[in-house]
Amino acid sequence: MSNIAESQEADSLVAELKLDPTASPHLYLQVRNGLERLIRQGRFSADDPLPSERVLADKLGISRVTARKAIGALVDEGLVVRRHGSGNYIAPMLEQPLTRLTSFTEELKQRGFVPHSRWIRRVISVVGPEEMVALGLPPGERVARLERVRLADETPMAYEASALPITVVPDPEAVTDSLYTYLAERDCVPARALQHIRAANANARHAELLGIPLGQALLFITRIGYHSDGRPVEITHTWCRSDYYDFVAELRR
Repeated sequence: MSNIAESQEADSLVAELKLDPTASPHLYLQVRNGLERLIRQGRFSADDPLPSERVLADKLGISRVTARKAIGALVDEGLVVRRHGSGNYIAPMLEQPLTRLTSFTEELKQRGFVPHSRWIRRVISVVGPEEMVALGLPPGERVARLERVRLADETPMAYEASALPITVVPDPEAVTDSLYTYLAERDCVPARALQHIRAANANARHAELLGIPLGQALLFITRIGYHSDGRPVEITHTWCRSDYYDFVAELRR
């Protein structure tokens, strides 16, 4: 961000944050709460830079310690990412509803992100015990095995491992960015799915693939997708970064 653009952005934020030095809570919480509100309202886009702590402090009339503490709280909550030597940026955040069956690619495009896949492997191999049960396959049967890192723009969001019957995916290399687009072209896209979500911690492999610290909290999702005729067509395990990924459910009485 240029010095002029950074100063103009800070002026705009000052008007929108409307700090009150005489009010409770403390100033750093006012800044933190105000920035969180603006982030969640869509005031920023993913990867937008925030004004520096120095510029924020000058424009808001607060100390740099207060500005640093407010931004640090947002970093801890996953709303802002620090890039050493570059600055603070709005983190990508994907909110996926639990009431609609959509693909990762569809969800990202709807929110203005550019989805990418970094493929680890696309092979055919012998079915495993869990996959035999989930897909209704006999021992020794083969499945298409797809493993990749899912990215929003250039940010790693999730590690995904899928297994599908070779009647559904005879050539794994033919799957490019969107598995569900490929399945739709073959009239095999899931019409419904069972999804289980639980907490997990990043092991060494997850940490390396997602660029996160060992042991960081993840959302571990198992999805079994079914064709409209009742056939199971996929089992997918996904390890999502909990700092970038939310699931939302609306409940009614």
